[in-house]
Amino acid sequence: MYYILDGHTPVETTDVLKWAEAFENVNRRVADTAIGGTRVSTVFLGIDHGFGRGEPLLFETMAFKGILDEDTMRCSTWDEAVA
Repeated sequence: MYYILDGHTPVETTDVLKWAEAFENVNRRVADTAIGGTRVSTVFLGIDHGFGRGEPLLFETMAFKGILDEDTMRCSTWDEAVA
């Protein structure tokens, strides 16, 4: 359920202390873009938000403000998050 980044590759870990240290010290931001009055942010979550159902959902893109405010999309890999 816990993941750390090795470069752009998520790696599962059962060591919660290792996870917490990595989560605190690693840049988890994939992208942060302004489109008109909307901010779109993509980050590495570090926890599987699929909760063990299928591929782990480890990255989240969320819109802030505008007509898409709080719209969210989650995916499994860095490359999917960039796309």
